[in-house]
Amino acid sequence: MNAKLKSFLLNKTAATDARDKEVIQTLWSGYGSIQRILLEGSELSSVIVKHIQLHKTGNHPRGWNSDMGHQRKLRSYKVEVQWYQNYNDCCEARIPKCYGVMERDNEVWILLEDLDTVGYFIRKQRLDWTELSNCLQWLAQFHACFLHQRPVGLWEKGTYWHLDTRPQELEELSDLTLKNAAARIDQKLSDCNYKTLVHGDAKLANFCFSDNSEVAGVDFQYVGGGCGMKDVAYFVGSCLDEVQSEAFETKILDTYFFHLKNHLNREAEKVEEEWRPLYSVAWADFHRFLKGWSPGHWKINSYSERITQSVISNL
Repeated sequence: MNAKLKSFLLNKTAATDARDKEVIQTLWSGYGSIQRILLEGSELSSVIVKHIQLHKTGNHPRGWNSDMGHQRKLRSYKVEVQWYQNYNDCCEARIPKCYGVMERDNEVWILLEDLDTVGYFIRKQRLDWTELSNCLQWLAQFHACFLHQRPVGLWEKGTYWHLDTRPQELEELSDLTLKNAAARIDQKLSDCNYKTLVHGDAKLANFCFSDNSEVAGVDFQYVGGGCGMKDVAYFVGSCLDEVQSEAFETKILDTYFFHLKNHLNREAEKVEEEWRPLYSVAWADFHRFLKGWSPGHWKINSYSERITQSVISNL
């Protein structure tokens, strides 16, 4: 273990010793890793360290290697540092505690609570309705907490697929009708009056579950301003197929807005009135990115095509 990292760990956790346990995963495109560290002499038995190497140029698994992509990735990690230093403690939805951040020579170490040790040790690939509802509740609580919050130090417009940051993918998009409508779809979402902070990458893989289906969220590289429907549409697309997404669309939105009203004592009805129709627009916005980024992706389906065509015809 790096001596500076070990000193940082011991200082922040009041531990007497620390040792590597395992690499949980490498970061996208090879920009670092997420590790579990075991501690001795501390109230904490273990912690998670997200190690980011900002000097890396990355090796994109789908071949999207460019300086623009590299700069976007660097910005995302700087945003994540801002999140943990300035926003994390204000979040009412369950997320890992941050014990400290160390930055040295184009490397960053983010020291986080090990959610496995506090009961969120289950990862899911499929959800039952209770689990899906709990994820929607997490999103609703997150959005309610940050309604009207300006994204200072974060992405001005959250989500990793935001149009302004994806000109190359737009250029590759062969669907000319969608390509020509992309800016108007983005503007429709940007023009909403009720803005919040969106998680920006609220896929199923970024949620941790307890044995009684309670939920915690992780990964804040793409958090920024926007309409909460971006998170909801993206989350649903990450865990339901096209048949399920269509069959449960109304129930999903009813459930999300039920939770939003429980966490938002004021303005809830006005927020729902504005946001509910934007669900399909948010879905079309992600569909635009996906068709340019990976035309053969499994998420591109007839339901997404129908939603997108309807959105375009109503712009």
